[in-house]
Amino acid sequence: MAKWEGPAIGIDLGTASSRVGVWRNGRVEIIPNDEGNRTTPSYVAFAGTGEWLVGDAAKKQVAANPTNTVFGTKRLIGRRFSDPSVQSDIALWPFNVAGGADHDKPMIMVSHNGEEKQFSAEEIASMVLATMKGIAEAHLGCAVRNAVITVPAHFNDSQRQATKDAAAIAGLSVLRLLNEPTATAIAYALDDDKEEASSTGGEEKNEVFDFEVKATAGDSHLGGEDLDNRMVNHFVQELKRRHGDNKDISGDTRVLRRLRIACEHAKHALSSAAQTSIEIDLLHEGMDLYTTVTRARFNKLSTDLFARCTELVEKCLRDAKMGKSSVHDIVLVGGSTHVPKVQELLQDLFNGKELCRRSIINPDVESVAYGATVQAASLSGREYNDKVQVQVQVHDVTPLSLSLGTDASASGMMTSLLLIPRNTGIPAKEEQVFTTCSNYQPRIPFQVYEEGSSNLLGKFELSGIPLARRGVPRIAVRFEVDADGILSVSAVDKTAAAGQQSTTVTVAADKGRLSEGEIGMMARDVEEYKEQKKKTDARNALEEYAESIRIVAASKLMMSAGEKKRVEDAVEGAFSWLDSNQLAEAGEIRDKMEELKSIYDPILAHLAGDAGMDKAGGGGS
Repeated sequence: MAKWEGPAIGIDLGTASSRVGVWRNGRVEIIPNDEGNRTTPSYVAFAGTGEWLVGDAAKKQVAANPTNTVFGTKRLIGRRFSDPSVQSDIALWPFNVAGGADHDKPMIMVSHNGEEKQFSAEEIASMVLATMKGIAEAHLGCAVRNAVITVPAHFNDSQRQATKDAAAIAGLSVLRLLNEPTATAIAYALDDDKEEASSTGGEEKNEVFDFEVKATAGDSHLGGEDLDNRMVNHFVQELKRRHGDNKDISGDTRVLRRLRIACEHAKHALSSAAQTSIEIDLLHEGMDLYTTVTRARFNKLSTDLFARCTELVEKCLRDAKMGKSSVHDIVLVGGSTHVPKVQELLQDLFNGKELCRRSIINPDVESVAYGATVQAASLSGREYNDKVQVQVQVHDVTPLSLSLGTDASASGMMTSLLLIPRNTGIPAKEEQVFTTCSNYQPRIPFQVYEEGSSNLLGKFELSGIPLARRGVPRIAVRFEVDADGILSVSAVDKTAAAGQQSTTVTVAADKGRLSEGEIGMMARDVEEYKEQKKKTDARNALEEYAESIRIVAASKLMMSAGEKKRVEDAVEGAFSWLDSNQLAEAGEIRDKMEELKSIYDPILAHLAGDAGMDKAGGGGS
């Protein structure tokens, strides 16, 4: 296995929130952000100051700046603007999304730095990834380039490739795209191993974990936000019934955001209580919202979502050719698994079997990142702990079937052939030989589909076929799915005469994938934004420090007149310098901070020394 230099991190890039971990000192460390939180909201906000905010800072101001605060874009990445699911999501977001000029690509529209700008979902995701990268670098004290990034198991080829593009924009090299359920399985397996090693004294050993995925299934619209949406829509309609159609709040983004926050809190409360209240003063045009939500009402609003959950589990069991009795553990991960109705339905589905809620790690927020971090450590050759060398081998599956079609307009007939069925183990290779359907046919256009003919991945054409009677040419088409679940397709004319060069082409996606030039340009934009944030942070730090010194100087009776004058002059000089150097770089601002500290710190030390001597001198006469 190839080795990568430098530390490798694991990133759980979530729809609502993200986490980052690193393997250090023989264990996984889920790294807290600069606010001390181990979970960072996947929110990006564009402020009027010209900077962009990511994470907690972005989420905190969403109610005041809803149209320029972007979230949930994991549901956009790698998709077409015209996709019905995209159109459904757009109707629920306060920010604007429009169809791009090329490839039906959804573009997020925001007002930034006084002008209208548009960003792709990959760019927004790259800002979150760059932030997670920065959190890890601050923790480790060195640059980070290598990462294992998790994706939903049901992500298709375009969504996976778009995620890798986002990582490239953020300056990350993806060692592996790891399916989220597989990451969770790794976390739980190592959790069990730690308990076992502890009970046996932790003897020295080399450990190899081999994970074989039998089947996978998923739906990107069965998360916590979908449950929130049901409550929001219910109360929008409820207010119209109570106060008339003229009290329709569906078009007011700020009001909807306040309501959504209240519904999210209510959902959490209903996980442990039979009912809860929602109280919002002056929600809209002097109208308050005071109401009670019962768990029964919440369950009724989301009945179809809960049913789809169990349908997916049953589908997965069928694909894996497993009976319910063959399942040893049912592991629940994610905030939505706290919903009592979800737990009840799953337990009923498995004939009353107890659900697994035990873990040393926090199953809600850390297991996916934990598994990704272990996989990153394995790929980069890091040790599991001081006594155990860990290797994680994952044999995953492709979530969607892959088919090849030929165009009727060229061949005289339409053919479609399933090459790689859903839940085939990856990496996978399949080859099929085609021929012409017409005499002297010079070309064959091909289309590549996922899930039958429901989703066109891309198209390509093999031309320059030597003219021959129908059935004579032999065109070999090969599908290859790599360990990240990304597909490449090639076609070779095997009938080329000796000395002639065969033609090989690779499928060109019809999904608006980013070119290397576009990725490079977006990466430069991200770096510019990061530099701008560094300048803003440095400027804010200097202003806060100078203001705190001003307050101290005004209140320190023990400070001599000369000392007070030096401090006040230095503070005024710092503020004056900031006003005159609006374009100063972060390093220059930090230098100014050090200059101010060099004046104030000796005076502060002197004052502290005097105070200590006064205290040691005793209680006076």
